Amino acid sequence: MDRKKELKEIYKEMKIEAGVYQIKNTQSGKIFIGTTRNFKTLNGLKFSLKAGTFTNKELQKDWSDYGEGAFSIEILEVLKKKDDPYFNEKEALSELENKWLDELQPYEERGYNKRKKR
Repeated sequence: MDRKKELKEIYKEMKIEAGVYQIKNTQSGKIFIGTTRNFKTLNGLKFSLKAGTFTNKELQKDWSDYGEGAFSIEILEVLKKKDDPYFNEKEALSELENKWLDELQPYEERGYNKRKKR
């Protein structure tokens, strides 16, 4: 099997994990908390920041001003999926995000998130 096919197979076999991530500006200490249903999409998120098309304008401006090297992206928590037929991944992800937003308070001068109405 050639290397390209081998890599595709490895990629397909990777477990799809959902959860909460953080983008941190290491210069200012400001953070952005976000969720994803698939951590593989974090590369796309980074691409969107590099392209200047990220939806959070304040974070995008700082990324453009400080440069990629001034930011770190890390996974804060992986969502534990349940075998319950009534398990709602979207709802569980939202609860997990709210837990981290409450804990880290990434608002105003501390971060890039906007307060949500719950």
